[in-house]
Amino acid sequence: MSGLYTRFVAGVVFPLQERLKHHSTVADLSALEASQWWDRSRILDLQLQRLRALLVHAGARVPYYRELFARCGFDPAAVRSVADLARLPLLDKPTIRAHTDALKAEGAVGLARFNTGGSSGEPLIFYIGRERVSRDVAAKWRATRWWGVDIGDPEVVVWGSPIELKAQDRMRGLRDALMRTELLSAFEMSPERLDHFVARIRARRPAMLFGYPSSLSMIAAHAAARGVRLDDLGVKVAFVTSERLYPEQRAAIERAFACPVANGYGGRDAGFIAHQCPAGSLHITAEDIVLETVDAEGRAVPAGQPGEIVVTHLATGEFPFIRYRTGDVGVLSDAACACGRGLPVLAEVQGRTTDFVVAADGTVMHGLALVYVLRDLPGVQHFRIVQESLALTRIELVATPAQDAARDAAVVAAFRRRLGAGVEVRIEPVEAIARERSGKYRYVQSRVAAGPALAASEPQNSHSTLNPS
Repeated sequence: MSGLYTRFVAGVVFPLQERLKHHSTVADLSALEASQWWDRSRILDLQLQRLRALLVHAGARVPYYRELFARCGFDPAAVRSVADLARLPLLDKPTIRAHTDALKAEGAVGLARFNTGGSSGEPLIFYIGRERVSRDVAAKWRATRWWGVDIGDPEVVVWGSPIELKAQDRMRGLRDALMRTELLSAFEMSPERLDHFVARIRARRPAMLFGYPSSLSMIAAHAAARGVRLDDLGVKVAFVTSERLYPEQRAAIERAFACPVANGYGGRDAGFIAHQCPAGSLHITAEDIVLETVDAEGRAVPAGQPGEIVVTHLATGEFPFIRYRTGDVGVLSDAACACGRGLPVLAEVQGRTTDFVVAADGTVMHGLALVYVLRDLPGVQHFRIVQESLALTRIELVATPAQDAARDAAVVAAFRRRLGAGVEVRIEPVEAIARERSGKYRYVQSRVAAGPALAASEPQNSHSTLNPS
């Protein structure tokens, strides 16, 4: 019966909703499900055709790019390779803020206003057209089907974005009921709320989970501590996104729910960039996304080496995102995936540029070097590391006992071995650590710039559900 209802939602209800919203999602899904099996060269040929069309359109109808192309002597019709993008400057958030109106295509209709979570203190306001929405939803729909689940299967979403949480009006509630989606607020993770979450998940018996890795792993740990089973519910997959997925989080979620964890990468601004397939590869949505990794000077770095992720979204003609700096650091792969899909592979997303810390001698290291000091200490429940300057790093610590002289001295010594003997390491006992305005949880925040390619930037904020409005 569940299968029949899912087929009804995926085949009738959701397509009707998309048609009423003038979205081409169903046709886009059909095209994407065919193109994923093409060989790599054919997919990249399609990508180049779409890139050239976007650039020609931007040069003709988008005031900002018309002026930029003229100033750079850039002829979009002459583009013969993705590498030609390197002749254009990178697009960053300050530029979008300064030229928002000029980035809108002349004659654009149906633009929707969006914004990022604004974790850095200033949200980014931008606009998305119907083509972009349709393509992103279709790409996400394709990825969920890789795991044997579909729109209409029971789903529990643990999310914290104010955009989704504030949108739970009567119509949204009706739609979620039809789609069998239940939203739980990741902003409220007290023991009492966690008891409620565990009870709701048991009652819902979802085929899929969706949420932040920190939230799902916290629910998993809480259920284990309460002696409540979650491995008998028939969950097929747990989709996680928006934060770095740590190995211990993956293990905890898989153990608790007896299901695989599928990592996703994307943003409300940058789009649906990549998703993990059952064979383990993080596949880039190459039909819609050109993904570059660049060094501190904005030059392309080869596969296998880390660089800042820069995205060109090919369905953003109404408000183009061309060479957009995500602020994330990642590694491209040139390997083929065992699943047989020709889609390129993103080998690793190492985290936000602000997840990197800088030692007193200028050495740049990933924040994991500090996370590992704290994560396995007895009594440590939650923590946040804030590098205020080269001379000061603070640790907000939720632990039992709140203060332990031997433990704290060991932590300070370990941090100084990594950051420098003269660095002040200040441990601040707290009762709780609040999530950011975007709803995410970040273990490390550095306010020390680590070079041009690692400049501080706002965190990505992925779409919250399988059925975005």
